Formats: sequence, structure tokens, C-alpha cells
Amino acid sequence: MRQHDAEVPDANATYVFAVCRDPDPSSCAGLPGVTHEAPVRLLALDSFTAIVQTVRARDFTDEAWQSRLSDQRELERYARAHHDVVSAVAAACPTVPLPMATVYHADERVREALAKETDRFRTALKRIAHHAEWGVKVYAPPAATAATAATAATAATAATAATAATDDADRRTGRPVVPTDRGRPAAGAGLAYLERKRGAQRLRERSQEDALRTAETVDEQVGRLATASRRLRPHPQPSTDRRVQILNATYLVAERRSEELALLTRTLRERTGAEIELSGPWVPYSFVGEV
Repeated sequence: MRQHDAEVPDANATYVFAVCRDPDPSSCAGLPGVTHEAPVRLLALDSFTAIVQTVRARDFTDEAWQSRLSDQRELERYARAHHDVVSAVAAACPTVPLPMATVYHADERVREALAKETDRFRTALKRIAHHAEWGVKVYAPPAATAATAATAATAATAATAATAATDDADRRTGRPVVPTDRGRPAAGAGLAYLERKRGAQRLRERSQEDALRTAETVDEQVGRLATASRRLRPHPQPSTDRRVQILNATYLVAERRSEELALLTRTLRERTGAEIELSGPWVPYSFVGEV
């Protein structure tokens, strides 16, 4: 979040949602924005248009925002209001979102400050025109868990069979069958245990390698279709979610290729066996700040 010139408690200030080119005035009509005291409106710049709203400066001081940051519900309300305006405008024309709480003392200060970023806005708007952002999350195939369980079951079955075979042989030769001492491991049990541990470790390593290859395959295939891409940190999963996230990425994709992206995602699910989540289309927040 950024704040500019919003330190005069009794003054009004100008909140800036986004910068765009040739917006449809009706796209933001009726939107509440971050306050109900003034409408969301268009502010003409030299080459572009800013989407703004008049707000009370005292609501955007450092102290006010620090208080708001500690109120999760209030913070979410502002974030949702900001996003709703950006999304409505972006649906009608190429739009560069500005960070939440970008506030200036007056309209003229908005013009002065944003004029210094004209080149960045021009490049970003050209880049994202007729594009949308799509998120792709990939979770490792369940093969590793199934294989581990199968290995354990096989080892247990083998141990049971070996014990049964020994008992049967004793009966055929007339030797008394001595009950197994449950408190003591059988001869060679330690070696068998270590071998099972090594096998499980090798299985985990192979599963991890397979998962990494799956992630690279998905990223490469989707990346070929996209105009740009970014790899993000995997999201931590809830304790109740046993899935392992192996790819969290976002892609800038031309609008005309959205159906192709959906088809590719389905194909990759079938080919890799991985769970692939496709989300979007979104306003391309991830691709407007790195130009």
C-alpha cells in the first residue's frame, strides 16, 4: 500500500484505483468504491485516464491505516471495494491497477505524480491489452502415497508368509511349533527393517523427482501458450489437506487463447495424473509492475 499527501486531517484527498486508456464512463457508474460519500469518477491525464474517488484525508493517515491493518474485516472490505472498481473498469479497457490506498492530496497532485510514470503505464497497457491473468496450481499425483502403502503391505505380507512357511515345515518334520516370541525380533528382522526403510526412502526420492518433472512439464507447456509467466511460492496447505502443491504460477494469456488454455489444462491432467487447478481470468495484477 502507498500513501501520498494524505496527512491533513480535515482535508479531502484523491484515492486512485487504476490508470487506463479510453475507459467506458458507464463501467464505474454506481460502484461504491471505498466510501459512500463520493462517486467513483474519471480523471483525465495527459495521455491516460485515472479512476479516482474523493475521500477524507484523515481516513488514510499512517495511524488510520495501521489501525485498519489490525482489523481483518475492515481491511478485507477495502480490498474488495478496490478490486471491484479495478475489475469493472478492466472489463471494458486495458487497465493498470494501482496498489490499495494510493492517495494524493488533490487531483492536481495525481496528475503531477502519475505523469512521471507515463512510460511505465504506456508499456504496461500495451503489454496487457486483450490479455488476462490465469493462475495454475499443480498438486503431486497420489501415486507416492499409494506406492508407499503398497510397499508396506507387501513387506507385511512377505513376513507373514515366511512365518507361516516355517511353521508348516516344522509340522511336516514333526518338530513342535514354538509360539513366536512377540517381545523379540526374529533373526534378520533388523536387516529387513533397514532394507524397508531404504526402499521407502528411494521411493520418496523417485516420487519427488517425478513431481518436479510434472511441475516443469506443466509450466513449460502453459508457458508456451502464454505471453508471460511468473512462478510463485507454493501456498501452505491446511493441516486437513494432504495434497502436496508442486507448482504455483500465474500466466498472462491472450483472451483469444483462453479456450486453448482450458483444453491444455485438461490434457495435462490426463497425461500427468496430477491435480491441476486453473483459476481466472483475472485483472493482470502480476504483470503491470515489472515493465
